[in-house]
Amino acid sequence: MKKFTYFTSEFVSPGHPDKVSDQISDAILDACLADDPNSRVACEVFCTTGLVVVGGEITTTTYIDVQEIVRKKISEIGYRPGMGFDSDCGTLSCIHSQSPDIAMGVDVGGAGDQGIMFGGAVKETEELMPLALVLSREILVRLTKMMKAGEIAWARPDQKSQVTLAYDENGNIDHVDSIVVSVQHNEEVSHAEIEKTVIEKVVNPVLEKYKLNTDNIKYYINPTGRFVVGGPHGDTGLTGRKIIVDTYGGYFRHGGGAFSGKDPSKVDRSAAYAARWVAKNVVAADFADKCEIQLSYAIGVAKPVSIKVDTFGTAKVDEDKISEAIAKVFDLSPRGIEKALELREGKFKYQDLAAFGHIGRTDIDTPWERLNKIEELKKAINL
Repeated sequence: MKKFTYFTSEFVSPGHPDKVSDQISDAILDACLADDPNSRVACEVFCTTGLVVVGGEITTTTYIDVQEIVRKKISEIGYRPGMGFDSDCGTLSCIHSQSPDIAMGVDVGGAGDQGIMFGGAVKETEELMPLALVLSREILVRLTKMMKAGEIAWARPDQKSQVTLAYDENGNIDHVDSIVVSVQHNEEVSHAEIEKTVIEKVVNPVLEKYKLNTDNIKYYINPTGRFVVGGPHGDTGLTGRKIIVDTYGGYFRHGGGAFSGKDPSKVDRSAAYAARWVAKNVVAADFADKCEIQLSYAIGVAKPVSIKVDTFGTAKVDEDKISEAIAKVFDLSPRGIEKALELREGKFKYQDLAAFGHIGRTDIDTPWERLNKIEELKKAINL
């Protein structure tokens, strides 16, 4: 009898209360950077029934209309009157300027804080991402699009998915074990209709794309039987509570720092993007089948305190040599990362990353997904 190990990743929709907060935080960041690319932003949002609270440190030369940004984003996400939370909510702004004690370290090119950041890549999908996370995300991308297009008229914005994969003794994916989907809905729709629609129109088309073994799959669709009250009306939302959803679904480690609402001088964000960039190029160069990069920083110091490479026993090149090559090829100072990854140039919106994840996106041209350092890495290792 075959023995399996199981791995699960989850994802949440843009209408999840924590994601509502993330997107508002990043919409405020986008507004600041649009007129003042050198803005310093650390903005967090709390949302609940009828109220959005915006707080944090912002130093910028531009003016931003917080109320307008909040209301526009809530409307875009899809919350309407009658759902318990909508754009006609109260907003409270508690923003002040960045601490001069922090600014003095950032002004000279140092990191905005101490911290550890991780990035990873694995040969499970074309984009070198963990498959469980990719499937969980694609299910909700499809469900959200169908909701907004009116193809699933009973669906509301707050949605969750979860995918469990079974791995054989060699570490290869054998089959899909289970799928969980919870979707907020109108009062009138029956549970049977929700279950049938989600499985047939949302989940199955995603699974078919990857040609996976689904013979004995277990489905859990709205397992409580009812999900009418949702969003910030059903649960409070807070910026930065979905950091695992934002990255690798738990497949790789996470340093603990959130991304949303932070300008690129914050290494919580920029160095995590850089670590993904490094790991993806290492795997694409075929130095390993799986790679995790850890970067660490000290506040006010430009160069990383440490760079650690872990290939989980899949390395085809000595890990020490990989680490040395990374240090030669990549400028991992905060300003070097900002420049290389075009983090202040307005080529993408941070709020779009907050909606469906910051890592492994194929629908947005994010520079940290580019495979543009493969030859330099090979040259550095003399391959």
